[in-house]
Amino acid sequence: MSITTGDELVSVVYVSRARTDVGDDALRDILTESRENNAQSGVTGVLLYRDGRFVQVLEGPRDSVESLVATITADPRHDDIRIVLDEPIDERQFGDWTMEFRPVATPQRALPRGFRDSFDDLDAAESPGSAARAVHDIGLWVKARSART
Repeated sequence: MSITTGDELVSVVYVSRARTDVGDDALRDILTESRENNAQSGVTGVLLYRDGRFVQVLEGPRDSVESLVATITADPRHDDIRIVLDEPIDERQFGDWTMEFRPVATPQRALPRGFRDSFDDLDAAESPGSAARAVHDIGLWVKARSART
């Protein structure tokens, strides 16, 4: 049996659907507010958005992350919120970002057989293991894209 404390470092990943169309201005407002609040509470992470779906990785002290998840759950802009991963971590994968954002383009044609789409993998995550692999893949993708900009 493990005892968790409020300062335990955790990674929580959720997926949700936007209740309404989310335009660039709305996303910019969400990010501005998130970055300010996250900096104060010690939360880092990344937000992905595609076709009305959000995938967000939140990292930080358990109390701060759980409080933020409760706020997001009550946010009327979200629907069908599912926690796909909630685990203690030794170090942050997105430690440099109070909230990195990446829009994810929808594939324009069918993906080749055997090709994995980590965004869809998270949205359909059936086990913590598959969710953890998808988060790792997304982390590599985000970091590679950030290095190019």
